[in-house]
Amino acid sequence: MTKFQTILPFLSPAFSGLIGRSWAMVFASGGYRVKIYDNQPGQATKAITEIRKQLEELEGAHMLRGVLSAEQQLALLSSHDDLSQALDGAFFVQECVFEQLEVKQKVFRDVERLVGKAVILSSSTSCLVPSSVFSQVQDRSRCLVSHPVNPPYYVKLVELVPHPETLATVMDATHALMTKVGQAPVRLKKEIDGFALNRVQAAIIAESWRLVQDGVISVKDIDLVMSEGLGMRYAFIGPMETMHLNAPEGLEDYMARYGEGIRRVLGSFGPVPDFCGAGAKGVVEVTRNGEMCELIPGDQQHLLARKERRDQLLMLLAKLKKDH
Repeated sequence: MTKFQTILPFLSPAFSGLIGRSWAMVFASGGYRVKIYDNQPGQATKAITEIRKQLEELEGAHMLRGVLSAEQQLALLSSHDDLSQALDGAFFVQECVFEQLEVKQKVFRDVERLVGKAVILSSSTSCLVPSSVFSQVQDRSRCLVSHPVNPPYYVKLVELVPHPETLATVMDATHALMTKVGQAPVRLKKEIDGFALNRVQAAIIAESWRLVQDGVISVKDIDLVMSEGLGMRYAFIGPMETMHLNAPEGLEDYMARYGEGIRRVLGSFGPVPDFCGAGAKGVVEVTRNGEMCELIPGDQQHLLARKERRDQLLMLLAKLKKDH
């Protein structure tokens, strides 16, 4: 069986394991042998302990991905405190360290010295462009960003973002790998700050923030606009198909009917909000002491319970989409 290597974040387990563990679970579900590495002794072993718990729970809920049992998937995982041992036999490296450029650059300098030229080097970064992450790699033609959506095990989208020197064959191979393990990869044709997902998400965040800040709508109700409105259809079709289906003769007809209204609304948008300045205090106070905390108190117990609920609902949605 082909070996697969993923690198867990170099942080305490309370923070570091989420993306790395999710990636390990995703690739094991596809039948790949996953070698988990962390530079803090014992952390990779702890990651597998946590993965065991999650896989057994998923199997009990009949939500386990792939055709292998939880025990069969666990048998594909191994933990390593030595980087050279972890990289031995790897064909793909998925880095998952925290969003600090210098740390990521050092990881890839270390990795490149220990792997052959055919090994693909992939970063999970969500906010650093590939030309920065891989600037100190000698052979950048095999480098790309594979940006997952948190949590990757339940949300299948992966943005594949090339370095300016990335070979098309590397993009093709990564796309095929992600597809094989059940993810939904999308290709960006070139790097751009925020990639695609975060740019769209930032636009939604900015306008939602403005509407609350300007007293147009409450925190609770703006969330309902998405969860009970746009999000209902966007869970199955995207904005381009939505427009195409919302006019009798398709996309061109939609823009002929509504394009001028969209331009007018866009022209009324204010400047990018100052999320941390004086103008943001009103929104922060509302969420900290008012509506948001009435819905979800800010202590760790309630936040964790809400995250678990989120993951359970995402699993059910993923199953619904798969079955239909």
